Amino acid sequence: MKTKLVYFWSILQSSFWFVPLQLILVSIIAATGFIYLDTVWEFEPSGVFKFYMYGEEEAARSILSTIAGAMIGVAGTVFSITLVALTLASSQFGPRLLQNFMHDRINQVVLGSYIATFNYCLLVLRAVKSGEELGFVPNVSIIFAIFLAIVNIFLLVIFIHHISVSIQADQVISNVNNNLHKNFKRLFPAKDNNDHEPPTFDEGMLAARKADLKQEYSLKSRRSGYLQSIDHHKLMELAKEVQGIVEVKKHAGNFIVEKQELIIIHTSGKFEDGLEDRFRSSFIIGNKRTSSQDAEFAIRQMVEVAARALSPGVNDPFTAITCIDKLTDVICYLTSARLPSPYHFDGEGEMRLVTKTISFDGVMSVAFNQIRQYGSNSPAVIIRLMEALITIFQFAEDDQHKNIILKHADMILHTGEKSFLDENDVKDLKERYEQLKALI
Repeated sequence: MKTKLVYFWSILQSSFWFVPLQLILVSIIAATGFIYLDTVWEFEPSGVFKFYMYGEEEAARSILSTIAGAMIGVAGTVFSITLVALTLASSQFGPRLLQNFMHDRINQVVLGSYIATFNYCLLVLRAVKSGEELGFVPNVSIIFAIFLAIVNIFLLVIFIHHISVSIQADQVISNVNNNLHKNFKRLFPAKDNNDHEPPTFDEGMLAARKADLKQEYSLKSRRSGYLQSIDHHKLMELAKEVQGIVEVKKHAGNFIVEKQELIIIHTSGKFEDGLEDRFRSSFIIGNKRTSSQDAEFAIRQMVEVAARALSPGVNDPFTAITCIDKLTDVICYLTSARLPSPYHFDGEGEMRLVTKTISFDGVMSVAFNQIRQYGSNSPAVIIRLMEALITIFQFAEDDQHKNIILKHADMILHTGEKSFLDENDVKDLKERYEQLKALI
């Protein structure tokens, strides 16, 4: 249940309408509150403020109407600018990066602020009454409306600056890299000397354990889509309940085809009615990939920017090199991170859950394979890839990680020897390859 709540809360926070809707609700509450304050407190401005904040019913209506009209007009302008930015981002960086712009908090706040101010002025305008007996001018409410209008002028300047910065390639890559770092630190925390080593377990022990459990049930997906989230805690509880082992066949980010196997349940008892739906409720399948539990999601976004930069129509190797530098930073962190074990144990030390986990080799392949393939005709990109592997190798402590790095170095060297037209470029690449080999 906690996993689902966290998932839906992250979806709400990242949606484009959630913050504007909150601001509109706040404007309704504020309008009601200030109008009530005006009914119980007769505020009469004095001194110089009298010239700015005092007037009859018609003057109050004119001020509120002017602010409301201006706000809804600027809101349309802000929405148009946002659409232009989204169009540019889609053509230059790829459609998968659109959601980064949609989730941008400043864009949401600015659009919501203008609509909320319009809504506030509309409600206060309705409260202004004319007539000798029923005359009512909510001075405090009007003062607050003028204050909102001034704040929104500053917001417009901030918004234009933010949009002009946010569509720059370096800024887009930096934002993706920040999201990538946050996801990796959340999913793969850094190793701690005080961490307890998990119980020793391997494939042979798993096979022996499954042999003791005579019954086997396969649970298949009822729909096609991307696996967005898995509630491992709930699966562990269900595995304890059936006194067996649950094998998860996919990890977050994988595409699931209808009737494809999701999990295998090994148990010695009877599989009771109703358990199937409880097992299914541990999985959230949607139409697109999300960063909730998908560690490779932001990496693929970065790779997409690099691939588009290396396309013949764009031909921008500098952007691709920036992507390589950012990916190098993240993978250097991964060399010292605590990658999750596929074997999960309950509080009594019994192995109950087997998951499909991300590996260092998988991350390296996702990060560098496509860039190497698309950048094969660009010596600057291929040489920078080799330099990136030298940096990662210097951080790697695990022998298995080092072997994976050397494997990718061999592929990069082969690509350069096959694709480079100038012998000097091949010579530069080989020199860096020798530098890497010298670190062994």
